[in-house]
Parts: sequence; C-alpha cells; structure tokens
Amino acid sequence: MKRALFPGSFDPITNGHEDIILRALPLFDEIIIGVGINSEKKYMFSIEKRMAFIDSVFSKYKKIKVHFYEGLTIKYCKSIDADFILRGLRNPADFEFEKAIAHTNRKLSGIETVFLLTSSKTSFISSSIVRDIIKNKGDYKSLVPSAVNFSSK
Repeated sequence: MKRALFPGSFDPITNGHEDIILRALPLFDEIIIGVGINSEKKYMFSIEKRMAFIDSVFSKYKKIKVHFYEGLTIKYCKSIDADFILRGLRNPADFEFEKAIAHTNRKLSGIETVFLLTSSKTSFISSSIVRDIIKNKGDYKSLVPSAVNFSSK
C-alpha cells in the first residue's frame, strides 16, 4: 500500500492545503493528514477544532484519514507504515526550506518526500495570512474550504 503523510499544523486548513491533498489522491492508496504540534507555535485554534475542520472538509473521501501526532514526523511515518511525506510548495523559499528537511528525513529514515506545486489560484494563501485576516475581522471565506466555519473558535 502506498501511504503518505501530509503533516502540518493546519491552523487553519486552507484552500491551498485542500488543493494539494485532492491532487495527490491519485498518487497514493491512502493519505493521512497528520495534525502535529510545534512547540514553537502559538495556535489560534485547538487541536480538536483543527481536526474537526479537516474531518468536515474530507469526510466523503475514504482514502483520507486525519490523525494527531507529536514528535518527529519520520518516527510517526514509521509508526503508521507511511513511506512518503507529502508537501506543497508555494514559492522558492518553501522549496529551499522543505528540501533541507526532505534530505534529512531521507538520510535518517529512507522516507521519500513528494512535492506538489500549489496551483496558481492558491499559491498566495498561507495559514498565517488567514489567521491575520480572522484576527482583524476581515473576509477570509474565499481562502478556506467552504466546510470550514470560524464563527466560534
């Protein structure tokens, strides 16, 4: 079985995340969206809320599962028998950052990273931009999946 982990904090999930996941579906037998904890980040939404948003977006897809995990991504990949890490790239800065992580992960574990370029219509979207818009009471709805509702954190 070709299983991929798509790791991230998803605070919140955006149209860019959704686009990468849906475009990756034909490549893998199963995609696990791994909602991780980064001790250096301060989150807007609880882990439960972030997972509920993701569950609601992908509920009709049997090949997509949502898990919470902590610690090293490659250790989690091993624990779920995922041989691939899925990542989206928006720009050259993303590539340089992700390339170093991918090389390290492959050296330490043999796990390959598969990169998909974001579509041009979502390449400008980031969770941090969406959070800033939400904090300032702006209209964020065109940047996140329609199933996601921020009316209450």
